[in-house]
Amino acid sequence: MDKFYHSVRLDEELCMGCINCIKRCPTQAIRVRNGKAQINSKFCIDCGECIRVCPHHAKHATYDKLETLKQYEYTVALPPPSLYSQFNNLDDVNIVLNALLMMGFDDVFEVSAAAELVSEATREYLSENPDKLPAISTACPSVVRLIRVKFPNLIPNLLPLNPPIEVAAILAAQKAMEKTGLERDKIGIIFISPCPSKVTYVKSPLGTERSEVNKVLAIKDLYPQLLSCMKAVGDDPPEIGTSGKIGVSWGRSGGEASGLFTEDYLAADGIENVIRVLEDMEDQKFTNLKFVELSACNGGCVGGVLTVENPYVAEVKLKRLRKYMPVARSHMQAGAEELVKWTKEVHYEPVFNLGETMMESFARLNQVERLLKKLPGLDCGSCGAPTCKALAEDIVRGEAVESDCVYFLRDNVHKLAEEVSRLAADIVEGDRDSYEKFKVMTKYIERISDEMTQLDRKEGRKRNDSKRTD
Repeated sequence: MDKFYHSVRLDEELCMGCINCIKRCPTQAIRVRNGKAQINSKFCIDCGECIRVCPHHAKHATYDKLETLKQYEYTVALPPPSLYSQFNNLDDVNIVLNALLMMGFDDVFEVSAAAELVSEATREYLSENPDKLPAISTACPSVVRLIRVKFPNLIPNLLPLNPPIEVAAILAAQKAMEKTGLERDKIGIIFISPCPSKVTYVKSPLGTERSEVNKVLAIKDLYPQLLSCMKAVGDDPPEIGTSGKIGVSWGRSGGEASGLFTEDYLAADGIENVIRVLEDMEDQKFTNLKFVELSACNGGCVGGVLTVENPYVAEVKLKRLRKYMPVARSHMQAGAEELVKWTKEVHYEPVFNLGETMMESFARLNQVERLLKKLPGLDCGSCGAPTCKALAEDIVRGEAVESDCVYFLRDNVHKLAEEVSRLAADIVEGDRDSYEKFKVMTKYIERISDEMTQLDRKEGRKRNDSKRTD
């Protein structure tokens, strides 16, 4: 399986070549070349930020459709706690769970119930491994992938436990096989996702060889039909929910940490804030912390790009919903510990290295530093790279040229024009080498013409981008 599988894709026909995405991508995985965006699969962590900011809807997430239920004899829905936050005036999760059955699922297994098991296992891990603290939550796949490619020194701090989605899938599959007697391949475990990151996890998981989730649907796709079924369920549905406050709280930022019964934690949401926290952790700026919860989306999972509700409104709804719930309803059973633990280590992927060896990387780094002195340092994005440093690195890798920089190109044109003017003056004065200078001047004029054409194209695209974003 491709370790760089991605659920975030680009539709080139819709892409207008603007630079919104390159300025907001947390790993600088996007470039604009020849008027179209390009995503470097090695750098991308599927956070979905480019989907959120693209004004032309050229970025989208790939996921399965509801029709995939027909591929299985028995299907189990895995609703995340963030799903409950999408509906107004919801005071009973059983309304949502029964609506899922009405939609065509044969059974449901709450991810929030599995989250309570992970919380219990986390509390045990923190008490038994004081030398590996602070532990970093592994519930958000984008954060784990970010650490894997950009913060290798923090890999030992990753909490070696499966995320709730995986634990729920394992338990749901076991329950379905016992209940129906069907073979595993005839049972479909279907996760309802708030974000593309979970889609990528299912296709290319970290911490385990393969995921037990078979298909992933998007909350925004199910929402209209689910809302209709919820109205048909009524106000007094059968009780099938198996989670409490701890599990449901996982849907918002800080919810996972709140279930650990400790104040020695840090919770951050939004990918830019996550990167700042990880940088400070690498610099060992935090002391006396036991746990660090990081969510790529603003507000936590309620802020995923596959949801429909404003993340901050959704967070309020989730808080109201959990108000009268019991603290927890799912507890670790004998033997369940092995279901929660990772079965495969996460390794560093040095995708940002400039060279194959240490010496080559240092040599290329020196090249980057020399190039940066020549570039303007404006980080304007007109070259198609997010920063001047990113452009310099692209040039060193052979993926760009100096003339991609508009300001460098303009200065070059001015220098050529001055040289042509000097040569012309020499020819007028009747210099003995006038013929040779005339040939050189002709070449300079041709170069000026070519570079002016490039400049016109770049500035034309820049003006068009400004009109589109106005």
